[in-house]
Amino acid sequence: MIALDDLSVSFETKRGRIDAVRTVSFKIAEGESFGLVGESGSGKTTVLRAIAGLTRQTNGTIGLAGRTMTMPRSAKDRCLLQMVFQDPYGALHPRHTVDAILAEPAAIQRLRGIERRVLTALDEVGLRPEHRFRYPHQLSGGQRQRVAIARALIVEPPILLLDEPTSALDVSVQADILKLLNRLRKEHGFTVILVSHDLGVVSHLCDRLAVMKHGELVEILDVQQLRGRTAGTVYTQQLIHASEGYDRARRDEIAASA
Repeated sequence: MIALDDLSVSFETKRGRIDAVRTVSFKIAEGESFGLVGESGSGKTTVLRAIAGLTRQTNGTIGLAGRTMTMPRSAKDRCLLQMVFQDPYGALHPRHTVDAILAEPAAIQRLRGIERRVLTALDEVGLRPEHRFRYPHQLSGGQRQRVAIARALIVEPPILLLDEPTSALDVSVQADILKLLNRLRKEHGFTVILVSHDLGVVSHLCDRLAVMKHGELVEILDVQQLRGRTAGTVYTQQLIHASEGYDRARRDEIAASA
């Protein structure tokens, strides 16, 4: 469903060229949930934005559903995927009601039965009909993220891109959103790419994951290797260790094996 072949992304700045992503390649099967992890600045969100067609400065090949993507993306290509962004406070238009926010992508794609689609999407994410005509400022953070997820569902895409969808939420709300995403993935059969720095979130939602560092792909492992702490590289071992809290003895052990 998704195939990257030597994807590179660079940006020109006043200080010169920045190679944000360098020759990243991987394949994701239809219906698979795939994680992208790494420290801040590792390039994982840039990869996601390149797949979504939001970044133009790319080299290499991006394939979706067996088709090679070109820029600009056609309306048909844009229907292949939707993206849920990290910040539920900034992702929704503050002057639009939930109804307008959900109806807009369906109208852009000229889909029929928009009202039915809006009501169905609200129900699928656990929001009630009375939420339909509220504004974002009248909703909690968790409800806003549910609206963002509902907006992604409207056009019924086969691919869902998730950019740290729970990191801006309270811990008590994160679990509910994760359960929702897991249920929707199973019900709809989405192919999912999840970007996260939280390995617990990745192990809950993903089948496999790619570890990135300084714009490069370090290794790909499955979730059993993650849970069993059997990563093949020192960097991934350090990443797993860091997610479990500080342990000086374990840090020294990993450093000694490098």
